[in-house]
Amino acid sequence: MKQSLSIKNIRKIDKSGMLDLLLDFPLQCKAALNIAENAKLLFERKDFKKIVFFGMGGSAIGADLARSYLYFGCRVPFCVLREYEIPDYVDSSTLVFISSYSGNTKETLNAYKLAKTKGSTVIVISSGGLLRDYAIADNLTFVQIPPNLPPRTAIGYSSIIPLYILSRLGLVKDIKDSVEATARLLEELRNSHLNPNVPLKDNIAKSIALKLFKKFTVIYSGSLYFDICAIRLRGQLAENAKALSSSHLFPELVHNEVVGWQNPGKIIRNFAVIVFRDKDMHPFVAKGMELMKEILKKEEGIEITEIWSRGEELLSRIFSLIYIGDFISYYLAILYGVDPTPTEKIAYLKGRLAKEF
Repeated sequence: MKQSLSIKNIRKIDKSGMLDLLLDFPLQCKAALNIAENAKLLFERKDFKKIVFFGMGGSAIGADLARSYLYFGCRVPFCVLREYEIPDYVDSSTLVFISSYSGNTKETLNAYKLAKTKGSTVIVISSGGLLRDYAIADNLTFVQIPPNLPPRTAIGYSSIIPLYILSRLGLVKDIKDSVEATARLLEELRNSHLNPNVPLKDNIAKSIALKLFKKFTVIYSGSLYFDICAIRLRGQLAENAKALSSSHLFPELVHNEVVGWQNPGKIIRNFAVIVFRDKDMHPFVAKGMELMKEILKKEEGIEITEIWSRGEELLSRIFSLIYIGDFISYYLAILYGVDPTPTEKIAYLKGRLAKEF
């Protein structure tokens, strides 16, 4: 049964207080900047040849944002790895970020130990746990972030902190003004279009959540800069709304997925499609999105919901789409009548794995 999106019903279902974390997110961006400015880097600057970021789940999504944002903005290769093992190219010329919100993620702890054996320069970002203990004992750079948050809600910390540290090291341009502009934009977006007190006709997140209710969601974006937005929304729909979805990227999907919109027909007609768009996307990508919209409408009768980025700065535009998507997943959780915060199946799987390995 579809639940009401009234503030009274929202507070009744959201027993764990996810809404307050969403509303406070612009403040998190400002706080992350302050933490990064004051972080003590316990190593000498050097000519790094590559940047590798290790993390899982909510602790890695911030690195994806940094990677997307820096596609043309970093003078060395930057990759994000979600593994127990580390590749051979990680060496003494590599700057390694190790991120685990809890500080106890098994995959990340293993990556930390292996990165040390390679002689890499290591920066640890965590709220505490074993990672904090290891970093302090090994006299490695440790950046403390606030505890007691669901890891996925800490994306401001997990993205802005490494971005600003990279700017301190001279590997990327100074992002301070961009972060401040982003926080202002998110505040405006929250107050005008996302807050639960904003009526449905003006609330972009509520109106889109209603379109997704009892549908399988397909999320598309361009791969350049905005792949993070599709990745993020897919994860947020899973963790907040407890709803499966899929995502793919332009221009790659032009070469494969477009022909998949045929079978099985009965199921496809119960799909909802979201496309993240931006004013500065490559003309080929923008045209591909228009043609995809035309094909789905004509052949399958499926309407595409477009979500346009807001703001002028690239960082603001990326974060605007992420923030809208976070609220969409939140309101969809309310429509399904589920508390957005708990993720019991994740805890169960981690617990079982911990017993066996």
